[in-house]
Amino acid sequence: MVDDLGIGDLGCYGNDTMRTPHVDRLAREGVRLTQHISAASMCTPSRSAFLTGRYPIRSGMVSNKISRVIRSLGASAGLPPNETTFAALLKKQGYSTGLIGKWHQGLNCQSRSDHCHHPYNYGFDYFYGMPSTLVDSCWPDPSRNMELAISSRLWLCVQLVALAALTVTLGKLSRWIAVSWSLILSMILFVFLLGYFWFSSYTSQLYWDCLLLREHEITEQPMKAERAGSIMVREAVSFLERHRQGPFLLLFCFLHVHIPLPTADAFMGVSKHGLYGDNLQEMDTMLGKILDAIDNLGLKNHTLVYFTSDHGGHLEARRGHIQLGGSNGIYKGGKGMGGWEGGIRVPGLIRWPGKLPAGKVIDEPTSLMDVFPTLAAASGGTLPQDRVIDGRNLLPLLRGDVQHSGHEFLFHYCGPYLHAARWHPKDSKAVWKVHYVTPVFQPPGSQACYVTTYCRCSGELVTYHDPPLLFDLSRDPSESSPLTQDTEPLYDFVIKTVADALEEHKKTIVPVRQQLSELNYDSVWLRPCCGVFPFCLCDKEENS
Repeated sequence: MVDDLGIGDLGCYGNDTMRTPHVDRLAREGVRLTQHISAASMCTPSRSAFLTGRYPIRSGMVSNKISRVIRSLGASAGLPPNETTFAALLKKQGYSTGLIGKWHQGLNCQSRSDHCHHPYNYGFDYFYGMPSTLVDSCWPDPSRNMELAISSRLWLCVQLVALAALTVTLGKLSRWIAVSWSLILSMILFVFLLGYFWFSSYTSQLYWDCLLLREHEITEQPMKAERAGSIMVREAVSFLERHRQGPFLLLFCFLHVHIPLPTADAFMGVSKHGLYGDNLQEMDTMLGKILDAIDNLGLKNHTLVYFTSDHGGHLEARRGHIQLGGSNGIYKGGKGMGGWEGGIRVPGLIRWPGKLPAGKVIDEPTSLMDVFPTLAAASGGTLPQDRVIDGRNLLPLLRGDVQHSGHEFLFHYCGPYLHAARWHPKDSKAVWKVHYVTPVFQPPGSQACYVTTYCRCSGELVTYHDPPLLFDLSRDPSESSPLTQDTEPLYDFVIKTVADALEEHKKTIVPVRQQLSELNYDSVWLRPCCGVFPFCLCDKEENS
């Protein structure tokens, strides 16, 4: 899974100026899905739906506030422990399971080391990666090496002063030495003040969110972002080597191509699309190394490989006039927009030699939520019977056993608010899309929300449509010309059919606690620390 990758960024989806040979190789050797839909247009809820096969509103991984992702590692929000992931399902089937890369489903609940939302609690046997997400302050960081050196020396100084204070205190209580209590209190106060001023100087997210974990251990705080991807690829190859003899599940979640686009020097300037293109081509090269490892270990012919993005490209990601986000091709909108196609239509490539036809293209509506039941079917597992699973098993469609998607309807949320729905009648080529709410683009005349960076889901910065907007994506994939009663004879019938389906869907939604609203606030006491708080800086990867 790539982060913030636009469907228009890849050669196999029509881009002829970006070099993505390894992604394109997957498309040639497997099945390409052209109408593959994310359940949310932001990282955290999209990944929750992907892992569980359920709309994020069912698990409470939504927010009625401005922020729709887990804001920091100091927040206690996270995927509820009663949710079942495809990793947990495959683990029951005897699979070794690993997650390498971005998690962004929470970490701690009550203390900075309880790791209640760690991947280990959701079916993964091994984890190496970033428990949070990249933020602007993660890269570049020119002062990192100096701060690491200062931190280690300062911590040594604190330990020596604290040891001296303890020794003097014991000596005074034992009447071995004669010193004043004011001196002892001054030494203790010095230690606390040193810690306080050190902590207060590190207010940036760089120090508290830009870190790497191996299993439960922090290996870098802050991380050296431009080398993180290379280490993750090395970890992925090592995982494959360790588990080549038995069934395994490896979920590799790239930090690419999320801003601030940390890129190794070797890839600077290699593309025609600036830093974003450089970062994308680095991602493609890393993908190639993982695919090569699968081939070299003799695993290709019995390994299913799936490639996707968590949602559409981030149109508003800019620095000055330089575009730092991806392209969503012909599709309107982007990241943060729950209804417009550019925010939710993502690449979908699936390769399984001998099981699935090579070079096949499927235009039927499919979803990231389909991965859960598809892996259940492929592994011989059983879907949970105590909850609604919104995904559908893709194997019959991929093999050609059936011609139509298991999704007659798909619903498109922006946080907890339903913005749109699509209907694909089985006896028709039409793909009807009904919009009930759309974001107000700013400034006026633009095609994104450049003023607010992300579009809103409710309030004054959205438009409520009554009657709804209607498009037929089979004729108008760019959603450029809404249909009306005058231009579409089936207008009333389609609007009513989708409205009836929506009412039935709403009946299946059980209210749960909104993790990203109620628990999504930063607490100093939940922030992870590599050391003794607040002396938390470390680098255990430097010589590895």
